[in-house]
Amino acid sequence: MSDKYETITAAGGRVVAITVDSPPQNSAMIEKLGLPFPMLSDPDRSKAIRPYGVSDEKDPREIARPAMFVVTPDRRVVFENVSTDFADRHAESAAIEALQNLDLPPTGPERVESANPQPGPKALPLDAMEPYYRGAKFAGVALRMRHPEIADDLTRYVEQMDRYLELTRELRQ
Repeated sequence: MSDKYETITAAGGRVVAITVDSPPQNSAMIEKLGLPFPMLSDPDRSKAIRPYGVSDEKDPREIARPAMFVVTPDRRVVFENVSTDFADRHAESAAIEALQNLDLPPTGPERVESANPQPGPKALPLDAMEPYYRGAKFAGVALRMRHPEIADDLTRYVEQMDRYLELTRELRQ
């Protein structure tokens, strides 16, 4: 995480996450994962989630679909990657490349303040994340064998779980 974050700030970028979760839940996530960037709360989805078209209307929770945007200082969107659903997450490399192509001056690290961290009722503790991702990975492997018609999606999902496993192991060290 820190290498990618440093690459982004060196390219003049800032990272901000936007969720439907409450500020205390976001603080708990920042603390648990050691995130070097702020997480903003948009619980009614009116500030960024719906305006950027990332509210998942098919999901009864109307959570935000994972998305990455590169927005210029004059507020133009020059890169957009919106996932199909909550489980579809793309690597950051294309967004980083788009940001590097803007040739902006480097930014400094963000100061992230956590206030009253309170994990949500379904938040996984850090020590449960590795077994969870390992189980999700092998479920994807099994489904790929059963359903060759969606093998490409499942291969990407399994690769994503491998990435999450690696990041979780780094966090635990």
